[in-house]
Amino acid sequence: MTGNTWVRQTHRWLSIVFTVTVLAGIVAGVLEVAEWVFYLPLLPLALQMFTGLYLFAAPYAARRRGPRET
Repeated sequence: MTGNTWVRQTHRWLSIVFTVTVLAGIVAGVLEVAEWVFYLPLLPLALQMFTGLYLFAAPYAARRRGPRET
């Protein structure tokens, strides 16, 4: 598995974790539990930001390096 594939897979799993934590926050809001539960989605969202920025910049960096040798 290459580095780019690993980052894509991590980004996909982080999106699933983020969605689940947001849904848990909505349920917690209905049940009126502790307010710290609303901060749980921020960790996967921050990690998703970094992987997303990498995936956004990767094609531009590859183009700048030049054509790949086969």
